[in-house]
Amino acid sequence: LTAHGNIPDGVQAIKNGAFDYITKGDDNNKIIPLISRAMEKARTNGVKNRPEKETFQQYSFNSILGQSKPLLEAIALARKVASTDVPVLLTGETGTGKEVFAQAIHHESKRNKGNFVAINCSAFSKELLESEIFGHKAGSFTGALKDKKGLFEEAHNGTIFLDEIGEMAIELQAKLLRVLETGEYIKIGETKPTSVNVRIIAATNRNLPEEINAGHFREDLFYRLSVFQIHLPPLRERPGDIRLLTEAFVQSLSEKMTHSSKTVSKAFIDMLEQQEWKGNVRELRNVIERSLIVCESDELHPEDLPIEIQNATFKEKSSNNSGFELSAMEKRHIARVLDYTNGNKTEAAKLLKIGLTTLYRKIEEYKL
Repeated sequence: LTAHGNIPDGVQAIKNGAFDYITKGDDNNKIIPLISRAMEKARTNGVKNRPEKETFQQYSFNSILGQSKPLLEAIALARKVASTDVPVLLTGETGTGKEVFAQAIHHESKRNKGNFVAINCSAFSKELLESEIFGHKAGSFTGALKDKKGLFEEAHNGTIFLDEIGEMAIELQAKLLRVLETGEYIKIGETKPTSVNVRIIAATNRNLPEEINAGHFREDLFYRLSVFQIHLPPLRERPGDIRLLTEAFVQSLSEKMTHSSKTVSKAFIDMLEQQEWKGNVRELRNVIERSLIVCESDELHPEDLPIEIQNATFKEKSSNNSGFELSAMEKRHIARVLDYTNGNKTEAAKLLKIGLTTLYRKIEEYKL
């Protein structure tokens, strides 16, 4: 990024390995999409440079953790459709692993030598999304300084994953329908169609039939996308998988965060199994990561969980006429204050209006 752009410097920067070269004062709206493309290229290069066996293991169906019946049924359907070339529509709540399924379908298909390109349709305005997906010709709009390949071109002979397809503007849905029907589209500013050979996997957490009735989604596009539809179950419908997922996350995240190997207490798992998990597997992973950061022993305990989860469990117990002991309430209140002060015991003692020595004694007594 420079305030004084010139062609020789730009050429030299690209030769030295820069992904792009932009001048300060240009349209800020293109910076984030530019970074997104650079990250995607880095990820793709990383996949290409990994040993084939390692790549396969990371993205295969074997990497999807769980033994519950609803999940195994979804995996079985995905395995069947992977070898075909038909469009796939993945439905389910946020955080249920739709992109993980899309990756597995791609890497066990005949297109696995091609690129897997993913884009979240809700992350861009209509104009930016059209440019990202289909590309544009230089001079077609303000800021279009050079020709740009769209993600469909990047995914040629591979797979494109359109996440949150229900958020796509209805005008763009018509162009997407044309790609599905003819394999062609027209870039912004172009007059000739561009042909691509791409498999489309789409995903949504919305009820598309309801969106159709509301006039927000094209019925013809829905039927083309949902040739093969797979619903991914929410985590609350597969509570038996929580232990397996937790232990796997603890192991992988501990390695990533250079922690020593940690175990998980039964009380910790029990508390996790009582949660609703509105954010599903993604939320569970975030909670495990946060718990590993605050854990000071070799085993994860309930007090390492975020205070809102502890409180939710406490409310559940209270509704069952238990947990009303004064000591239990005092322990929970002290834990809440310590969490509020980010572990600062001096500040916590002031807020509790007790002596610091008393607070240390309570922490020892309640094993906080």
